[in-house]
Amino acid sequence: MSPALVMESALRALRVNLLRTLLTMLGVIIGVGAVIAMISVGAGAQARVAEQIQSLGSNLIVVRSGAATQGAARLGRGTRATITEDDARAIRTEVSGVVAVAPMVRGVLQAEYANLNSATTLYGITPEYLDARDWNVTAGRLLTVDDVIGSAKVALVGQSLAEDLFDGAEPVGQIVRIAKMPFTVVGVLEPKGQSNSGQDQDDVILVPISTAKTRVLGTCRSNPGAVHSIAVKVASGEEMKSAEEQMRRLLRDRHRIRPNEEDDFWLRNLADVLEAQEESSHILTLLLAAIASVSLVVGGIGIMNIMLMSVIERTREIGLRMAVGARARDILTQFLLEAVTLSLIGGAVGAALGIVGSFAIGYFAGWTIVIRPEPVVLAVGFAGAVGVFFGFYPARKAARLDPIEALRFE
Repeated sequence: MSPALVMESALRALRVNLLRTLLTMLGVIIGVGAVIAMISVGAGAQARVAEQIQSLGSNLIVVRSGAATQGAARLGRGTRATITEDDARAIRTEVSGVVAVAPMVRGVLQAEYANLNSATTLYGITPEYLDARDWNVTAGRLLTVDDVIGSAKVALVGQSLAEDLFDGAEPVGQIVRIAKMPFTVVGVLEPKGQSNSGQDQDDVILVPISTAKTRVLGTCRSNPGAVHSIAVKVASGEEMKSAEEQMRRLLRDRHRIRPNEEDDFWLRNLADVLEAQEESSHILTLLLAAIASVSLVVGGIGIMNIMLMSVIERTREIGLRMAVGARARDILTQFLLEAVTLSLIGGAVGAALGIVGSFAIGYFAGWTIVIRPEPVVLAVGFAGAVGVFFGFYPARKAARLDPIEALRFE
């Protein structure tokens, strides 16, 4: 019996009981669709983490002051003014692999323009801060060293703040008042989006660090050189750990911290933090896909059940085929093809529904969705493998029937 005839016979048998065929495929359809939807959601989460890593800047380490104590209470990190601009200069000259070191001060203030105002985060920075964060402007210019030296009253505004204050007008060249001080907007920053903590990185205004300390935020009385944090950009990812250890040793030495004392500062390797989040997202994706794959197994069991019923219903037909010359392998191939066809058609329909469902989830939930061809092909292929696995026993049972007993079957 030729393969074409076997395939034609298998398809004809499936069309005879169309409703039962559709119900049998339902488990596979749901399984494949669920697998594709879950993998797409997980891949979208990983893509979102990758965007956050890119928005923060590549190979970035942040140095912040330690925690102050008030009585018996320990306050949060960054509440003790221990990190200074001198520390930043020491890191720049003594730590290998460093390409940008940017001290920074910050505060939450009200920005005003004409009759509009908005609460925003002000950062006092050096030009290296923009290099460390891989941040550029969409209009105007960046801050310069001369701006810092001269304590110039110039500012860069983020996209969100520009939309809130200027309402579609051109921000560059406009005067914004911060703490009753006029600042000229010299540039608009490119969008960064949300940080990993959910903060809008575009709702900011950047001014020279000298201007921020002398005219807006003021200086710490106990430590005039203190800064909120230092952003350190390392040349390559391979040097991150080494640079982190060098900075820790350097700062402990500069702050005269004894071996048995804890650091009065803390280092945060942002790449490590976000890569850990990405790994968590990857594990979650695999877990969701594994759970969704249970539907495929259930669908396979349904295929086995229906195929066993089909063998019983068609026992006389099998006996007649054998009597006119069909071989056992022809019977085996026919029933196996029926099972695989059920799985593959169900897989194809499930893949289409999974893709549509993924877009629907992204649209209604507002999530990032990434659909790659590899998971789709893998899910449909796995559905075909389920058909082979669960269809083999019924096919083998049909092929091993005795022709005489099969013809007698009522």
